[in-house]
Amino acid sequence: MNIILLGPPGAGKGTQAQILVEKRGMIQLSTGDMLREAKDSGTEMGKVVAEVMARGDLVTDEIVIGLIREKIQGENGGGFIFDGFPRTLAQADALADLLEETGQTLDAVIELQVDDEVLVRRIVGRAEEAAAAGQPVRADDNEESLKQRLMEYYKKTSPLIGYYYAKGQLTSVDGLGAIDEVSGEIDGKLG
Repeated sequence: MNIILLGPPGAGKGTQAQILVEKRGMIQLSTGDMLREAKDSGTEMGKVVAEVMARGDLVTDEIVIGLIREKIQGENGGGFIFDGFPRTLAQADALADLLEETGQTLDAVIELQVDDEVLVRRIVGRAEEAAAAGQPVRADDNEESLKQRLMEYYKKTSPLIGYYYAKGQLTSVDGLGAIDEVSGEIDGKLG
């Protein structure tokens, strides 16, 4: 089973992906993790990624698709979870082409729905609690940065909701419930 987790920053995609990895033996494909891994790998693709990142440029869709191609051509266990990809309609089309080319399917797109104001309060509150306890806090877990990240999400990524809805692949869950509740709802949708 191959799925995409969609939702704004902080909606819990990474947390839910880890639960699916543990429960179903799926493989999480996080583009951020793949780029960092490639950069440090010393492979030809890794050298390209390192150069692009060293210049401070954004990695092209072609590079990201190339990294995903490398991953999905190997062992897939219980399937793949695309976390943080696709982010744009062009990337969604490229992913569809890649899956078709490799004889695979996209079985579900799970949207973690959230209320923006509640999400911002929750993340900023957690960051403040962590800071008070002397734990590390993401530099961008503050209200202004979160609102900017949400704006970027809505401009670039939210069109995917309509795209996958039109294809009959989208299902939505309440992303603001307790972690176990959200996980249970996702399990119910996946069957």
